[in-house]
Amino acid sequence: MASRRINGRYADIGAAYLVADDPAFAAQTESWQARGLARPWTDTLRVYPAGTDARGPVRWAAPGGLRSLATDLADGLDVRLSTPVDSVDQDADAVVLAMPGPQALKLSPPPAIASAAAAQSWRPVIAAVLTYPARSWTGLHGAFVNDHPVLATVCDDGDRRGDAAPVLVAHSTAELASEHLDAPAEAGPVLAAAVGELLGITASPQVEVHRWTYAQPEKGSDAPYARDGRVWLCGDAFGRPRVQTAWLSGRAVANALLSG
Repeated sequence: MASRRINGRYADIGAAYLVADDPAFAAQTESWQARGLARPWTDTLRVYPAGTDARGPVRWAAPGGLRSLATDLADGLDVRLSTPVDSVDQDADAVVLAMPGPQALKLSPPPAIASAAAAQSWRPVIAAVLTYPARSWTGLHGAFVNDHPVLATVCDDGDRRGDAAPVLVAHSTAELASEHLDAPAEAGPVLAAAVGELLGITASPQVEVHRWTYAQPEKGSDAPYARDGRVWLCGDAFGRPRVQTAWLSGRAVANALLSG
């Protein structure tokens, strides 16, 4: 759940939306909705190469960007940013590593955590935020782009956020991301050209990119978390890879900690 501020406006560059089909997470989502932080976006996404619309579960979005939901969850907590951490503190009352396994391994965690982290497999993604002079596409909420060499998804961020901004967010295939991990900016024009060709857009966009080295868990665990003593590992690799899974995983850790 990440948003980047571009031209005074936040664009979602990580997870594209929320799906809430678990009762507990649905209740959380409804709480966000009641406070104006989340809204139902769409149940229909386009599927390429056929270009047909497919209905599915309701996807939820956030007017202030999905990052605003994480900010809401952290309200009242003592959050410290820009603080380097290079190892797990063995004297801590509890340590929760809410991160991809490869990042957790850099902290030299205890054996059971290291084993669970090493078992995970992740795919990279490069996100491109494409800001156009004006909207020239219609009827698009978002799209899955199958069998494409460089493009995996594209979402109308103006439609998703509800402000009609002429902004599309494209996510690359893992193959393209792997080729450009050391120079992600080089993937920007490639993704912009692919989106233009797909949607028939002739205008040139302003392009901003973000590299996600660990974007999509491929191989994770059916358990809600991993534990070694007072050290925990949680996140969206513990189940189906989605925001709901990460929330449920973290909630399970919190419940275990509170129960002693």
